[in-house]
Amino acid sequence: MKVVALGAGGMGRYSAKTAATFDFVDELLIGDLDEGAARKLADSIGPKARAVRVDVTDGPSLARAFDGAQAVLNTVGPFFKLGPPVLRAAIAARCHYLDINDDWESTEAMMAQDAEARAAGITAVIGMGASPGISNLLARTAIGELDEVHEVYAGFDLDAAMPETRGKKPCAASVHGVHQLTGTIRVFDAGRLVDEPPLRQVRFEYPGLGLCTAFTMGHPEAITFPASYPQLSRCLVLMTMSRTNLAAMRVLAKLVDARALSVERAAGWVEWAEGVGKPVKTPDDYLRELLAGKERTLPPLFAVVRGRKDGKGASVGAAVLSAPAVGMGGATGVPLAVGLAALRPEQGAPRGVFAPEAIIDAGAFFDRLAPLCSPTKQNRDDLVLVSRSWEGSSLRARLDQLSAA
Repeated sequence: MKVVALGAGGMGRYSAKTAATFDFVDELLIGDLDEGAARKLADSIGPKARAVRVDVTDGPSLARAFDGAQAVLNTVGPFFKLGPPVLRAAIAARCHYLDINDDWESTEAMMAQDAEARAAGITAVIGMGASPGISNLLARTAIGELDEVHEVYAGFDLDAAMPETRGKKPCAASVHGVHQLTGTIRVFDAGRLVDEPPLRQVRFEYPGLGLCTAFTMGHPEAITFPASYPQLSRCLVLMTMSRTNLAAMRVLAKLVDARALSVERAAGWVEWAEGVGKPVKTPDDYLRELLAGKERTLPPLFAVVRGRKDGKGASVGAAVLSAPAVGMGGATGVPLAVGLAALRPEQGAPRGVFAPEAIIDAGAFFDRLAPLCSPTKQNRDDLVLVSRSWEGSSLRARLDQLSAA
């Protein structure tokens, strides 16, 4: 299989390096506007990879890159600007497509290309990174524990999602973050899609941790899960961050909403002021803190679902105990490549445009992801920590087992 990896930056390099390890990938074409960065990455991978300059805003440039390819792995953002046209080019080239799209607006626009993708005979998966991506499959894992599901909460620690390095311009992930914490966002509440300001405080029960607090943020999970689970009454994407950073973000949001500051300038300020390049808390750090009996906080990446089990109200939480590499690049880029390996769209997967929860088997995905994490895990059971409300202190018991081991 020939695979095109769009993006040689902080997330794309992890995706490309992971894809190159798969036996079914015969050729890896790394495309980036910065041909030098693409060539450097290709050289580090070896003979399976080669580099080419690709401008994702130029249709002919994309068409040349996609010619003869069977699949595209796209990490070039921000997706609210660049996602839909790249998918359109992949459909025209009849290339299967996966990306790390984390913007709800472009997710809606790209889901609207479903009929065109089916007609072209391709499979596209939108949002196969950390959140969305891992978070979707954590929620799907938790949903599998219930007889009925009514509410879904997907969440992550925004402080742990800072880029690893700072460039001359703010990276796409930082621009995305500010964009989805300003203006209005789309959430699913009271059984319908609602547009509202972000940063609404939400309190909910996490099984084994108790009552927790987080804040709303614009993200695709809130609009894709209701399509797969029509019985839902609520689906929110939540984030946590330090009190200092939360206060600063509220000030920035007011300035952006008042048009006193652009999203791009606000993103640059965030990178400068809030710790780009500093160590971030990983799932393994979180586990050590829990085992040491420190203050209980939400995991860095999690999902909580509420519904019914055996005729009674019940809830399930799911979180990962490890993640690829350190920082946002590996945690987002590696799952994208793993999604391709878990799905293998060229072998007869359903055709059309899908969110991860609608097409990727969660167990198979986590089995493939586990050995690529740091620290490594054996399989899905070793990687995913599931806590159930009907088991009382199951989370504490599981942590005690891990500590003893």
